[in-house]
Amino acid sequence: MSGEPPPEEMPSQGLLDTNILILRDWINPAELPDEMAISAITLAELSAGPHEVRPNSEQDLYDEHAERARRLEVLQRVENEFDTVPFDAEAARIFGRVTAAVVAAGRKPRRRIADLMIASTAIAEGLPLFTTNPDDFAGLGRLVRIVSVTRPSVPHERRQ
Repeated sequence: MSGEPPPEEMPSQGLLDTNILILRDWINPAELPDEMAISAITLAELSAGPHEVRPNSEQDLYDEHAERARRLEVLQRVENEFDTVPFDAEAARIFGRVTAAVVAAGRKPRRRIADLMIASTAIAEGLPLFTTNPDDFAGLGRLVRIVSVTRPSVPHERRQ
C-alpha cells in the first residue's frame, strides 16, 4: 500500500471558468463534467471580450477583425448553449469568505474580482470549479474544489 491518496473521481457536474469556454475547442472533453454550468460573471467577461480587442496599429499578434469575430462567436455559442447561474445574494455573502481566504493566502483580491465572484458562485451552488488556471484560485481549496484542466496549446492566427 502506497502513501499516496487515491485519485479523486471526476465530478459529473461543474461550473466552468471563463478560460474553459475561450479554449473549449482545444480542450479534451474527457476533462470536463457531463453537466456544465456557467456563472453570469463568465457571461459578462465574454461579453466584454470583443470590446477589448486591440487594434492592429497597437499589436501584431492577430488581425483585430478576425479576433473580434472569434470572440463574438464564442459569446454567441455560450449564450446559445448555457443558462447562466446568477451571482445572487448568497454568492455575494460568500464573496466575503472568499476574499478573506485570498487575503490570508497573501494575495490581493482586487486583481481577481471576476475570478473570485465565479468561485463564490460555485460555492453557493455546491459545484466544483473547472479551470485551466488553478493558480488564479490559490487559497480557496478549503472553500471550493478546483478541478485543473490541461491548458491546450492554441494555434494562433498571426496577422499577415
